[in-house]
Amino acid sequence: MNFNTKSLRSFIGSKNFALSKEFYMSIGFTMTWEGERMCYFRIEDDYGFYLQDYFVEEWVYNTMLFLEVEDLEVCYDCITQLDLTGQFPGSKLSTFKEIEGGREFFLTDPSGVLWHFGEFRK
Repeated sequence: MNFNTKSLRSFIGSKNFALSKEFYMSIGFTMTWEGERMCYFRIEDDYGFYLQDYFVEEWVYNTMLFLEVEDLEVCYDCITQLDLTGQFPGSKLSTFKEIEGGREFFLTDPSGVLWHFGEFRK
């Protein structure tokens, strides 16, 4: 089936909407649309997600997103230099983990959303 797909967007929640918006802008996402209780963040082409001013613990704590990058070392160095864990209470940054076919590190946003930043071996 060919739907002529243009993008795929997820919805994530936030405990503190203003803090989460600041967090995502600090790591390089651009807010391209904002409503009263939701906004859209994108990075590069049209990779993005909707951030909601809505929090259900069981949902948010089980939300995971995977962002594949070309150079994981460069990405990790950029994220580390931002001192996110010092600026955003609740955020966490892991070290590298080997996975089948590559490696990754984890970044948890202030609400508990878990991001996997990964690079696959060629």
